[in-house]
Amino acid sequence: MKPEKQHLYDIAYLKMATEWSKLSYCKRRQVGALIVKDKTIISDGYNGTPSGFENICEDDAGYTKWYVLHAEANAILKVASSTQSCRDATLYITMSPCQGCSKLIHQAGIKRLVYHEEYKDTSGVQFLRKAGVEICHIPNLAE
Repeated sequence: MKPEKQHLYDIAYLKMATEWSKLSYCKRRQVGALIVKDKTIISDGYNGTPSGFENICEDDAGYTKWYVLHAEANAILKVASSTQSCRDATLYITMSPCQGCSKLIHQAGIKRLVYHEEYKDTSGVQFLRKAGVEICHIPNLAE
């Protein structure tokens, strides 16, 4: 695919991930993710509590509960429970991944990461770059 056409797709998928993030019950930060393989969305996710737990992400002091799952982890776990594979897929996420999720992304075989906002700790992105994952940061979603 031509670079300018790929960029248009990247923006469109990031906008979709942004819409998906709005489904999160988290108050501090809402994050959305899509996994795309062969021009097909194979998974989606947003940050939130595990299945069967109340949809309250923060404790009484306003801190995120330790067991809240990140959007990319939810998307990868959905694929793991299906017949699909993340191998050679692209992950679109509204915020750059943390260290823990970066390990999941690498181990899942995702070859490309496209994200919108940069988290204050960029060590997860640095890890993925070192692991050979193609990184694309798109801070402006206006075409």
